[in-house]
Amino acid sequence: MRIVSVFIWILLSITGCSMLDTPEDETSTWSAKDIYVVAKEALNRGDYEGAIKYYEILEARFPFELISQQAQLDMIYAYYRFEEPESATVAADRFIKTYPTHPYVDYAYYLKGLVNFEQNIGILDRYLPIDHSQRDQGAALDAFYAFSDLITRFPDSQYTADAKQRMVYLRNTLAEHELHIAEFYLKRGAYVAAANRANTVVKSYQSTPAVPKALELMATAYQLLGMKDLQESAQQVLQLNYPTRAADVEIEKIIPQPPNVSTM
Repeated sequence: MRIVSVFIWILLSITGCSMLDTPEDETSTWSAKDIYVVAKEALNRGDYEGAIKYYEILEARFPFELISQQAQLDMIYAYYRFEEPESATVAADRFIKTYPTHPYVDYAYYLKGLVNFEQNIGILDRYLPIDHSQRDQGAALDAFYAFSDLITRFPDSQYTADAKQRMVYLRNTLAEHELHIAEFYLKRGAYVAAANRANTVVKSYQSTPAVPKALELMATAYQLLGMKDLQESAQQVLQLNYPTRAADVEIEKIIPQPPNVSTM
């Protein structure tokens, strides 16, 4: 029994010492403005991890302060720059849902699109000739829809012009992705599936660079299926709209760079 008592005393002593040694939170006496200023300074000098820490403290301690709304917007950007896309997307969605009429809610839509836009563009992509259209296009679709919401809801937003340019790139990439799938089916003898995928490109992604190649693929698939009328129809559309089309034309791919985003 004496041994047990001694053990408990030692344990309590250690615990007490550790509690005494725990430093007091430096922000415990700070106002919401104090925390925001420090967070903003960290953000401006590129210390995104530090900025996130202070923004999270501010949001947790002063959730109803007006300055917390601005902090939430800044935090979306901090997550984005700190390469935490999931956290950035969640933060953007939360802000959009909580403050749908906020004067800067268009910024949340834009950053949500920008985060997803860059999901498939990693560090190596900037140095290697990687074809993004061959990857899973879930993030590309999310980006496209976010940008679409932005330009529909806020046609006069300062971010709309850039969003439109990115949507053009995304639309071309999505069309190329469908074309890759059609080519995959064609090589494996699934001619009906190949024709259907190519038809999706022609109907859903009109005016993209993938359309002429899709028409060629459709004509080939229909020829292999023995559907002469459909083959000739695809060839006529191709000849009418792309009279100088060569089968091996290389499609130019442009990856727009992120803008110099203002954190307001």
